[in-house]
Amino acid sequence: MLIALALLIGVVAGLRALTAPAAVSFAARFCHLSLAGTPLAFMGYKWTPWIFGVLAVAELVTDQLPATPSRKVPMQFGARIVMGGLAGGAIGASREMMVAGIIAGIVGAVIGTLGGAAARNWLAGQFKQDRPAALIEDVIAIGGAILIVCAVA
Repeated sequence: MLIALALLIGVVAGLRALTAPAAVSFAARFCHLSLAGTPLAFMGYKWTPWIFGVLAVAELVTDQLPATPSRKVPMQFGARIVMGGLAGGAIGASREMMVAGIIAGIVGAVIGTLGGAAARNWLAGQFKQDRPAALIEDVIAIGGAILIVCAVA
């Protein structure tokens, strides 16, 4: 079950790169995600969730801009893979399965990046504009991240 949650948080990273580590970091700082004594303990440090949170909000805003590059360009894709691995690794590390969590998070990020792009393009075609599709994707990413970190209990 834990590896499935790491995979799913990776999918969230594929949708919104910084939402996944922000959710994991808030869970590590304020909830039940225990990362003390692991290499990812910094995710629960005092300022880490706030830094990731601000960056995640900035990402949500910039994603709405027409000049924002595709998530499939190497820089964007790479960032999603790294953030998926980080978030998945943190979920895995909470139960001494960090490497498996990293791998699952990376796989999830690839799925989320490619699947999310296809779904958003399809939705944008249905709406005849991108903004509603982007907002739906935002809600799915944020809601999914919250549900996933709550399920790690």
